Amino acid sequence: MSCSKPTNKLYRTLLSLFLFLLIGSSVFAQNAAGQNERLRLIQERLNNLAITVPGLNQKVQMNASNVSVQEFLRALAQSNNLNINIDPQLSFKVVNNFTNETALNVLVFLAKEYNLDINLIGSIMSVSKTPETKPPVPVKEINVRYNAPANTLSVELSNDTLSLVAKKITLLSGKNVLVPVTLLSKKVTAFLSDAPFETALEKLAFANELKLVKTNDNVYVFQALGEGEEVFINSEKNTAVKRNLKPVNGAAGTGGNFSLLSRMVGTKKMLSVDAMNVNMSDVVKNAAHEVNANYFLYSELKGTITMRVNDISYDDLLSAVFQGTDFTYRQENGIYMIGDRKLEGLRAHKIVQLQNRSLDTIQNMIPNEWKRGVEIKEFREQNTLLLSGSSPQINEIEAFIKKLDKQVPMVLIEVTMIDIRKGHGVKTGISAGVSDSIKNPGKIFPGIDYTFSSGAINSFLSKLGRNSSINLGRVTPNFYVSISALENNSNVEVRSVPKLSTLNGHSANLSIGSKRYYSTKTQNVIPSLTTQTVVTEQFTGVDANLNINIRPVVSGDNQITLNIKVDISDFIGNPPENAPPPTSTSKFESIVRARNEDMIVLGGLERTENSESGSGVPVLSRIPILKWLFSSRSKSTNKVTTVVFIKPTIIY
Repeated sequence: MSCSKPTNKLYRTLLSLFLFLLIGSSVFAQNAAGQNERLRLIQERLNNLAITVPGLNQKVQMNASNVSVQEFLRALAQSNNLNINIDPQLSFKVVNNFTNETALNVLVFLAKEYNLDINLIGSIMSVSKTPETKPPVPVKEINVRYNAPANTLSVELSNDTLSLVAKKITLLSGKNVLVPVTLLSKKVTAFLSDAPFETALEKLAFANELKLVKTNDNVYVFQALGEGEEVFINSEKNTAVKRNLKPVNGAAGTGGNFSLLSRMVGTKKMLSVDAMNVNMSDVVKNAAHEVNANYFLYSELKGTITMRVNDISYDDLLSAVFQGTDFTYRQENGIYMIGDRKLEGLRAHKIVQLQNRSLDTIQNMIPNEWKRGVEIKEFREQNTLLLSGSSPQINEIEAFIKKLDKQVPMVLIEVTMIDIRKGHGVKTGISAGVSDSIKNPGKIFPGIDYTFSSGAINSFLSKLGRNSSINLGRVTPNFYVSISALENNSNVEVRSVPKLSTLNGHSANLSIGSKRYYSTKTQNVIPSLTTQTVVTEQFTGVDANLNINIRPVVSGDNQITLNIKVDISDFIGNPPENAPPPTSTSKFESIVRARNEDMIVLGGLERTENSESGSGVPVLSRIPILKWLFSSRSKSTNKVTTVVFIKPTIIY
């Protein structure tokens, strides 16, 4: 392994020497063949001339010792009566001795020995120096390789002619590569290995300060850079061409920092602009020239602009430049009409019909800055807006409205309310008195509530007197006695199933309840000759309601956020006469999240009602045991539980 490098070096040396000898022998052979052909032609010419000029075949005796070729040929011409024209540039010396040799052979000898050429014009022989023939320059091989399956290109170019390179690439790839006449002799240098075809051509152009354009008919054209253009590597690490321009009639203080470049993105030409304090008109005009856009300027574009954008269309560039200014544009038949937005021909009108929302909500959502310079009129009968003003502003407002004009979901809310009332009441006591008319109603089962009349009491007393020595006497005919011992238990369930519907984000309200009135009397004394007393009675109402307020908000994943407020009030027991009825109140407020058609349960809305009342003989009604004989008492306890079930359903 250690001898591999010297062996390779020796091999390369021997190979170079062999190629040198081979090329040298080939050149020598070619020169010899050319020399023989030249002498043969001279011999043939002189032989043909000797037929009419006998002096060529006459023998001469000449002895030349360091004589100029001019004198030698003149002496030969005089001795043999020949017409010889000698090139003045021949200035070498001749040293020869010729005896009994024809003039024709002498001339052929001189042509051979001194590399002369003899041309004939009639009988005149013109002797001149034979032009030196340069060996043919070998054509340099263009080192280009194309891999058809992978569509890759490899090039090793060093100062090669661009036209020959393009020809070789076209022959190998079958793809047309064109070079303009002005670039046919352009020398290019590049080294690429297995690069994608278009990438290789782009990098070849970049390396040699050229630009590559692919036409619509798939022909690749190399072009020279235009005025102010230069190749560079953009922010995306791709090669590109940008144009550095100076503003025309720039405003005072402008530095002229303005670069503009374009590139094809898909089928559309996009612009990249970097401008600092540059005239607005310069940006518009140069960008139009770059994308080959037709335009009319109806008014002077005043003002400067600073911007830096990449890959923006010409329409978007105009919209950005004219945003917030008094200028606008409109495109018609491929021509951009640019000028003051108040000019005739630049105003636009558009009707926007709403499909899902009302005019009132849409109008309030449009930003005020967008409305400046745009007139908006409403047609409520058609739920339509008429926009009149600058076309870019109208398009912007229309796009904004279409984004807002979406179908608003409706939410059906099923509210199931269950009131469970459990009560317990006890009524006991004995009461006696005198009444004009006493019936004998009563019951002894399931509870005791019985009234004894005077006849029943007297019958009972007479029976006691028969069996005893004690006579209790008789009661008056209108006397009665009532005995009560009652206990009531209640378990009542009340169900209500109302259904509410509302739009997304709007509240739905439910109110169910009752109203009671109590009397308020006012007595006014009016002093006068005859004192008058005026009594005024006023009835005041008291409400006891079940109020439910639900505001649904539907999210994008069909989940519903419910803002729930529950307010329950109810009457407690029986109020005293002409007194406000007592009420109980329960409130509940919550925010819950549920999926579509899920059931939500709200529990814990519970209230307890306690009531106790009694009447009896003073003092005796408070003594234990005796109080059951000398008083009448009632006591009740009620427990009310309200359970609310809410089921939201989205309806589109």
